[in-house]
Amino acid sequence: MSLRPAAFDPRQPRLCVGVLSGTSVDAAEAALCRVEGTGGDVKLTLLAHESRPFEPELVARVLGLHDAQSLCALDFELGERFAEAVLAVIARAGLSPREVHVVGSHGQTMAHLPPGMGPIASTLQIGEAAVIAERTGLPVVSDFRPRDMAVGGQGAPLIPYLDWAVFRGRGKVRAFQNIGGIANVSIVSERVEDTLAFDTGPGNMLLDALARRVTGGLCACDVDGTLSARGQVIPALLDELLGHRFLAKPPPRSAGREDFGEALLSRVWERHGTRPYDVMATARVFTVEATARAYETYVLPRFPMLDAVYVSGGGSRNPGLMEGLKARLAPVPVERLDVLGFPEAAKEAALFALLAAEHLVGTPANVQSATGARRQVVLGKLTP
Repeated sequence: MSLRPAAFDPRQPRLCVGVLSGTSVDAAEAALCRVEGTGGDVKLTLLAHESRPFEPELVARVLGLHDAQSLCALDFELGERFAEAVLAVIARAGLSPREVHVVGSHGQTMAHLPPGMGPIASTLQIGEAAVIAERTGLPVVSDFRPRDMAVGGQGAPLIPYLDWAVFRGRGKVRAFQNIGGIANVSIVSERVEDTLAFDTGPGNMLLDALARRVTGGLCACDVDGTLSARGQVIPALLDELLGHRFLAKPPPRSAGREDFGEALLSRVWERHGTRPYDVMATARVFTVEATARAYETYVLPRFPMLDAVYVSGGGSRNPGLMEGLKARLAPVPVERLDVLGFPEAAKEAALFALLAAEHLVGTPANVQSATGARRQVVLGKLTP
């Protein structure tokens, strides 16, 4: 059931800012969007995008081990960083906060334990919404994942709603492959209920962690694929990685740092740390092969006539990853999302602008076929 507050008429445009720090933990990303309509008639226009990099010291603290006190402090510190990004993107668009209706903040994921990962399905994102609301003077919708999990869903992926709303084409079947820290795909056609979406597996998370370790923290990622290009694949290690238990799960499925983060890095490094660039080359091919096998197993049998695969996320800027995907998915065309006229770096932040806009008018925005939820629900919690 859709409950629409009378103060927010879905026929009227809403100016919304989406903000997040993704699984790559490299920056606060903010996007200012105009959202018109709702549900099947929703339209989103990107007005401005802002990226504010995090210092290596902050990245290290986010990725480190936390007690209750450090996690509490980090929650408020990230709230300040997200508020700064929100104000910056509004200024970039030549507007004032008074002209904006709402902020949608995904925050920073600290733990994601979907059904099957533990005794209780749960997820935790931080970046205090009250801090963002106070610094910007705007209402904030946050905590988008828990409501889907409360009705039996994975809480992820959420991006299929934007992929369908913004990029669907009449008579077309398109794949939207995001390669952030975790990689996920949305297969989008004209009807949202036909959407297939799930986490394909590792994205940049293992590569990023390796880059930080290999360079002593000087590089937060495999910039332009230059580090992994210096090595050769270790076949035995690649086979071991491709045996990861997550990759055998059928959709709906979602992954997190628990699957492909520091714990996995430590196991790999203990045995192969004397060959750092070879490990990086292997991690790059691991992402390519895990993604391609997900298509071969779950996507192409259902959608044998894909029009194209459009790639976004930091992985789309890694030539080695892109060349590998093009080779493995041929003859299906593989392109960067930018060819559709939407800058890929703004996509995830735009999603949370869209989800906040839908929250304001009471429209459910979880895609059941993607998350496995028992029903559609309105996502997020409002901090006025």
